[in-house]
Amino acid sequence: MSHSRFTRRHFLQTSLLAAGSPLAMRFAGARANDNEKPNILWLTCEDIGPHLGCYGDPYAHTPNIDAFAEMALRYDVCWSDAPVCSPARTALITGMYPATLGAHNHRSTVGMPDFVSLYPEFLREAGYYCTNNAKEDYNVLKPNGVWDESSNQAHYADREEGQPFFAIFNNMDSHGGRIRNRTELPHHDPDEAPLPPYHPDTEEFRRDWAQYYHSVTIMDEWFGEMMEEVRENGLLENTIIFFYSDHGSGMPRHKQLAYNSGLHVPFLVYIPEKYRHLAPADYEPGGATERLVGFVDMGPTALSLAGVEPPEWMHGRPFMGPHESEPREYLFGFRGRMDERQDMVRSVRDGRYIYIRNYTPHLKHGHFSSYMHLFESARSWRTLHEAGELDEVQRRVWEPKPPEELYDLEQDPHEIENLAGSDEHQDVLGRLRQAHREHMFAIHDAQFLPEAEMHHRAKGTTAPWTEAAGGRSIHEMVRDSEQYPLERLFDMAETAAGYSMDDVPALINAMDDDDSGIRYWAAMGVLIRGTEAFEAAASEVRQAIDDESPSVRVVAAETLARYGGENDHSNGLDALAELAQPDVHGVYVTFEALNAFGNLGAKAEAIEEQLNENADTDPNAPQRGANEYIDRLRPDTDHQGVQWVRQHW
Repeated sequence: MSHSRFTRRHFLQTSLLAAGSPLAMRFAGARANDNEKPNILWLTCEDIGPHLGCYGDPYAHTPNIDAFAEMALRYDVCWSDAPVCSPARTALITGMYPATLGAHNHRSTVGMPDFVSLYPEFLREAGYYCTNNAKEDYNVLKPNGVWDESSNQAHYADREEGQPFFAIFNNMDSHGGRIRNRTELPHHDPDEAPLPPYHPDTEEFRRDWAQYYHSVTIMDEWFGEMMEEVRENGLLENTIIFFYSDHGSGMPRHKQLAYNSGLHVPFLVYIPEKYRHLAPADYEPGGATERLVGFVDMGPTALSLAGVEPPEWMHGRPFMGPHESEPREYLFGFRGRMDERQDMVRSVRDGRYIYIRNYTPHLKHGHFSSYMHLFESARSWRTLHEAGELDEVQRRVWEPKPPEELYDLEQDPHEIENLAGSDEHQDVLGRLRQAHREHMFAIHDAQFLPEAEMHHRAKGTTAPWTEAAGGRSIHEMVRDSEQYPLERLFDMAETAAGYSMDDVPALINAMDDDDSGIRYWAAMGVLIRGTEAFEAAASEVRQAIDDESPSVRVVAAETLARYGGENDHSNGLDALAELAQPDVHGVYVTFEALNAFGNLGAKAEAIEEQLNENADTDPNAPQRGANEYIDRLRPDTDHQGVQWVRQHW
């Protein structure tokens, strides 16, 4: 089988051949102590939460991972920093929160400041042979020299004799796309599938949940093969092994959403006796720890295990090794743009509670990400919603979001009872609010500007949109208080992201601010509040449709098209049609205009034909998400799920 092609014999042959090379001779002389360094192996998978037998799930069939758990330490609270792969992997490879780099949007590519190196570069400098097999999917421009090998052929067996290795093997058998398969289910009867209370009890949901668990079982078989390979090659007592997933399960209301269900991943660590001095104090084979661990901590921990002190600019905290830090009090998650759909959500959790701040609460979770609507279960869910057949909990995903959410994960693991308005929980709410605010300022979160505005300011700062030139990293830009007045932007976003009409005068006043980011949030606040706010701010919104910032114009145009009279509606649609063309202001403005179009639904039918005509005007758009979005608008697509999405927008 392909994953276990490296037998002991192959491994020895590879090592012996390599031993005679000039590079191996240098290793033998210059790094005589390398054998004292542990090998580090990461066996990773995709799109699963802690739905494993070793985490107490009786429906799971994961004998190999469960056996591994008996010799490893189980982390009960590990968070991916994002509920989708590319920003989550960006946190892993950089040791930084992606929003500090402007890398928070799924499938985007941003530059890094010169001082940033990716953690494998440090490991290679320390003498490690570093391989990645094979997925990267980072949101940052990767410099040369990160990996010794990154491909589906990459393997630690190709290292020089005596050289320690750091290796990642990533398995996609559990990826959310596998849920759409229809295969035999020898271990998982759909009739017995556990359904969370927010999922309706339909044949489609039971089958998708069973298929999800089946994909986890297939991944478990791969894990067993990889562990057998380690044993056959005599590496078990010299190798520290991590197992984790890139984010929560691929099921609807999990993947892409910044709830605990989308961020909580399984995480197991095996440390052989030889390297037990590198283990945390609570390490015990077969034991568990409640220490909070986030993805930004993974890279710094790998460095610590290799004896390398992580640089201060990394946000991550090593949780083992000689540079182990104090435990975290909080974990932080986020949701930015997911493929074609924009949103802004921030999450904070401690050992018991999760706080969620929705900065665009008018945008429904169910209205976002056509990727999720390719699932039969999601489509059946929406059909039941449109028929009025869902209960109060099941229909929430199809309704506007509350500005704030607070859940007691100990008493309410499915995140159903929002305690943000509970008198008994105001102290908890205040504490987590404050942790959120401090985190936003500590990392200089870049999403307090819309995506187009963020890139524009990094390019040319004060230049007109059509003349932006020069450039620096977004990380540098957001630390320039003139270009990124974070405190003002944060406060305006906090005001905008709510439903109180008492804030409308402040929003109207801010629509004349000198900073386009402030004007953007002011206009967004009017859009969020709906008809009554628009009637109070109609004059300012009509003026904003000619704002120098395209991002402000997009929000104003959507507001006019949604809440205005016939003339306002027509003007709003015309503005969106112009802004949606990629060759006018670039792909990021196109994203924003297309999102406004999608939000309008039937109100935007008049410009759908024009948008379809523009679908091929920028075939070299750098963002995969833009192409995916435009694909959803094509009338000639024959994908059943995509057709369904188009019919329901």
